[in-house]
Amino acid sequence: MPENEIPKDTPQFATAEYHGDPAGDVCKLCQQPITGQYYRANTAMLCHGCAERVRSQMPQDSHARFVRGILFGIGGFVVGLALYAGFTILTGIEIGFVSLAVGWLVGKAIMMGSGGVGGRRYQIAAVLLTYAAVSMAAIPITFSIIAKKGRTEQSARTLQPEAQNSQQPGAAGQHSGDSSTGAKQSASPSFAGTLGLLALLGLASPFLGLTTGFSGIIGLVILFVGMQFAWRITAGSRVVIDGPFQLSSAAKA
Repeated sequence: MPENEIPKDTPQFATAEYHGDPAGDVCKLCQQPITGQYYRANTAMLCHGCAERVRSQMPQDSHARFVRGILFGIGGFVVGLALYAGFTILTGIEIGFVSLAVGWLVGKAIMMGSGGVGGRRYQIAAVLLTYAAVSMAAIPITFSIIAKKGRTEQSARTLQPEAQNSQQPGAAGQHSGDSSTGAKQSASPSFAGTLGLLALLGLASPFLGLTTGFSGIIGLVILFVGMQFAWRITAGSRVVIDGPFQLSSAAKA
């Protein structure tokens, strides 16, 4: 194998390398004897040439990578929210284990967008997006429950005698009702304010669920595990290259 070619089977740099005499010191990648100076990639011994090649091939973190990772993570957030809410709406069962899938989706999406670069800021973003996706899924779930209840009440009203529905209030009652309606409309919050309130209630929903008892506690614990999934996935696989170091035999010479 040529000296400047890296083997196809990329090592994991997780196996410790021990050296005794100079003949036993070989590079983890090119398997060539090391004399004089050497480097360490995590715990693996490398020669100078292979250390430089590994360093040059390692994906470097950047603002562009982070932004791309966040954009992909937002996509994972949307898919995760739809998955959690859709499953609950279609089945009528709110099961916390879907949180694990949401954490996996968000973490994988961020790593895909960043090109495999992870780190603390990616982990924080993944945890926040996972929590937001699961908690804010409560908003469409609540709307679905309200809509179903409204359809049920509408069906019940259609079964009432037509005579009850034909009763109309007097003119004064109509005027009073119109005035009351106008006052309520003028006092109603803005659309942005309503959305903000819904968002706050959604973000608080995992803790509001504690009022349901043991099931709420279990749901919160599973959500925490899902956030841990996202945290671990976005940690990335870091290869730390240290050196150069001097072989003890070479130093004595």
